[in-house]
Amino acid sequence: MANALYYGDNLHVLREHIADESVDLVYLDPPFNSNANYNVLFKAPGGEQSQAQIEAFEDTWHWNDVAESAFDEVMQSGNSNAADMLRAMRSFLGENDMMAYLAMMAVRLLELHRVLKKTGSLYLHCDPTASHYLKILLDAVFGLKCFTNEIAWVRTTPKGLAFSRFASNHDIVLFYRKSDEYKWLPQYAPYSDEYLLRYNLIDEKTGRRFQATSLSNPSPDRPNLTYEFHGHTKVWRWTKERMLQAEADGLIYFPPSGGIPREKRFLDEQEGVPVSSVWTDIPAVNAVAQERLGYPTQKPVALLERILSASSNEGDVVLDPFCGCGTTVHAAQKLNRQWIGIDVTHLAIALIESRLKKAFPGIRYDVHGVPKDVGGARALALKDKHEFQKWSTSLLGAIPYRDGKKGADGGIDGLIYFKPDGKKTERAIVSVKGGDSVSVPMIRDLKGVLDREKAPMGIFLSLVEPTKPMIAEAASAGIYDTGFGRFPKLQIVTIADLFAGKRPQIPFGHSEGFKKAAKEKDGKQEKLL
Repeated sequence: MANALYYGDNLHVLREHIADESVDLVYLDPPFNSNANYNVLFKAPGGEQSQAQIEAFEDTWHWNDVAESAFDEVMQSGNSNAADMLRAMRSFLGENDMMAYLAMMAVRLLELHRVLKKTGSLYLHCDPTASHYLKILLDAVFGLKCFTNEIAWVRTTPKGLAFSRFASNHDIVLFYRKSDEYKWLPQYAPYSDEYLLRYNLIDEKTGRRFQATSLSNPSPDRPNLTYEFHGHTKVWRWTKERMLQAEADGLIYFPPSGGIPREKRFLDEQEGVPVSSVWTDIPAVNAVAQERLGYPTQKPVALLERILSASSNEGDVVLDPFCGCGTTVHAAQKLNRQWIGIDVTHLAIALIESRLKKAFPGIRYDVHGVPKDVGGARALALKDKHEFQKWSTSLLGAIPYRDGKKGADGGIDGLIYFKPDGKKTERAIVSVKGGDSVSVPMIRDLKGVLDREKAPMGIFLSLVEPTKPMIAEAASAGIYDTGFGRFPKLQIVTIADLFAGKRPQIPFGHSEGFKKAAKEKDGKQEKLL
């Protein structure tokens, strides 16, 4: 089952592919914001974000037949608490975007509860727009006693200016356990510089830093702990036998002034400050962050590392049903967990694959629901031409045109940016054909697009093999001479070529579609500074 990426509706994937009580930890960050689009940004050599912005999916939580169906499924689920709560919410909210979101979340939360082991935990990441409603839903699905924490993750940058209200600068993470048989590994944050100044003494034998702490017992009436030690008779914290052993082990500090002996508390033995439910030490992924991939809702790896480290062990299975740009699976791979990621767009799956391969060279995992051969590609083309275009351009490493939106494209399905001289940014125009028949006029059409757009190169991406006349027509477009190399101006590439590892000839410095993830070392949680 793990490690695996699934393309598709997470409700279907959960029901068809994820067994009962097979997951140790669930993290989900379901999108909801009535004014937001959720995008993937791709890297172009010139840094042109407006040209490199790809719409992965829009906020589609609206009250419609799908929402009504989700509501009915909860009513018939057998979980009377969830059904009663959702019915009460509908009575209060009516049929609007928020209610549609809650209905579709409720049916998914029931499935996530099913797949969790008894020792499992769920972390639901949201903003204050819907956190109060989601908490009530989770109370109904998991039970009131299974609520564990409401975590406030304080980002470094507020969402808005405080002209009419306090600026918003935190998200909510709702933490629930399935039962009282949970896993828990306490997490610690580094000490402050001010606190570290307390460790101002150096052990003469080992060179270790320590602070001297009291050995006095707070209870004055302890005859068994009252004795004389190095000229001082008082109520001690330890028995005399333990005190003498601690002295022999070099753990007792004797002040030079002859004061009362004290315990040596070594800095390197302290775990840190226990992490509370307010997290201020993990900054958001800002515009210049090394890990930034351009996904607007991208969460920092450190955030997921803390969650995974607190509620799972190495080898455990971590599930993210809205995996987006793949931060959860990245953190799980890094910390030696097994993982399952689900997303409803081919672009997200392609982004995650690119991220994993660059961060973890040699990584092995399964991908379900994405074409793995020409037959699968043909099936996708027959099912959804638009999705085929987006998938095939991502397979090529190109950027889907016009934010990936449907509509007239002027003969352009994708773009590949490059810098032939290392300075000026040029582009190759990609035309995708997913039908079973291709012809010379299609090549001529692409040549016309190159002339119109003043683009130096074009790529004709075909599901089927080109004819000899098509190859001749493409060759007649001529050669693009960059001064640093010569390239066919119009090239024909097939889906079979891409599966075989073949790529078009593009000048040095071309874009690779997705931004690169830094190479990682497995099994190590980074310390927060």
